[in-house]
Amino acid sequence: MVGKKNIVFGFLFLVLTAALGPYMVKTMLPTAGEAQNARVAATGKLAEVVQSNYDDPETLAKIAPDKLAQLNSAAILGINQQINARAPVDSIKGGPHAHGNLEALLNIAVGIVLCFVSCKRAWMKQVISWTFILGTVLHSGMLILGAVLDQAWAWQVINTGAGPILILLGLLLAGMATAVGFRGEIVRD
Repeated sequence: MVGKKNIVFGFLFLVLTAALGPYMVKTMLPTAGEAQNARVAATGKLAEVVQSNYDDPETLAKIAPDKLAQLNSAAILGINQQINARAPVDSIKGGPHAHGNLEALLNIAVGIVLCFVSCKRAWMKQVISWTFILGTVLHSGMLILGAVLDQAWAWQVINTGAGPILILLGLLLAGMATAVGFRGEIVRD
């Protein structure tokens, strides 16, 4: 069965990409949480001054310009620190984690569909099968190497667009093969 390799690959790749969730929670979210607490503290002090009509909470007189500038700077730096701490999490969550899970499930789905499709040319099912696997490796696989393992060369591969193009081509070919050769029962290749 040609689709078997997609099903196996899909489940194994899904384990890898789904594991990125606990990895982010364990290694990255504590830093992001600390940065958020620092931002809340810094912006909270500034908000207190603004809400008290720019009176210094300690002296109850108008706040000195240099102290207001210091509070503004601390708030801006706190916001920047939080953005910088969240960036790696967002990069993994929106890239290899989400796309990898989707492409793993696409491989499983196409593998199952290929088990029910008959093609006059047996190599056509192999082309569809390998198109999905290669597309996933060249897209989500490179996202993992780039975003998680910080391999700069992987971004060059991603920038070619080859992975998404192969996935789209695989979807088109699978749709055409299914339209012509879907049998409703498992096909022995």
